[in-house]
Amino acid sequence: MYTLLSGLYKYVFQKDEFCVLILGLDNAGKTTFLEQTKTKFSKNYKGMNLSKITTTVGLNIGTIDVGKARLMFWDLGGQDELQSLWDKYYAESHGVIYVIDSTDEERLSESKEAFEKMISNEALEGVPLLVLANKQDVPDCLSVPDIKTTFSDCAPKIGKRDCLVQPCTALTGDGVNEGIEWMVKCVVRNIHRPPRQKDIT
Repeated sequence: MYTLLSGLYKYVFQKDEFCVLILGLDNAGKTTFLEQTKTKFSKNYKGMNLSKITTTVGLNIGTIDVGKARLMFWDLGGQDELQSLWDKYYAESHGVIYVIDSTDEERLSESKEAFEKMISNEALEGVPLLVLANKQDVPDCLSVPDIKTTFSDCAPKIGKRDCLVQPCTALTGDGVNEGIEWMVKCVVRNIHRPPRQKDIT
């Protein structure tokens, strides 16, 4: 009887777990986005003061539950010397959130270069990709169409995967819910797809 009840409990309450990477250059707003996500989706979470967030050295980790899915976020440092560590996390990931600073036109080509290298990695083939055009509250920032135009020649490398480019203001939380809900839908749907070719032995 205990085994039956235990099995039923697990069936009802157990959540499917997914690892989602949060990538992008330093100062793009990755950690602010993660803090807003934890605040919005975790009832008792008291977030840190967003104005006191500093550059990530290493990684930040966060977990939220959405329906029957549990998302575990790895927010990785975006400095040039830390980008070489990103690929150590690719094989374990089910989704990628790539954050772009829409106010920093000077570094847009640098962001594009890091993005292109990331999506070219075979370990991320078919993994859902959410691109956030962050800091949309700042006047004269780059719009989503501006960013899509700059990144347009990356399109062939994105390949056959779920991909969304969305405006976001991590500081106020605008666009956070929509982005997370889209990601959950994609990673859950991918469970039921056949394994990627590289996974077949």
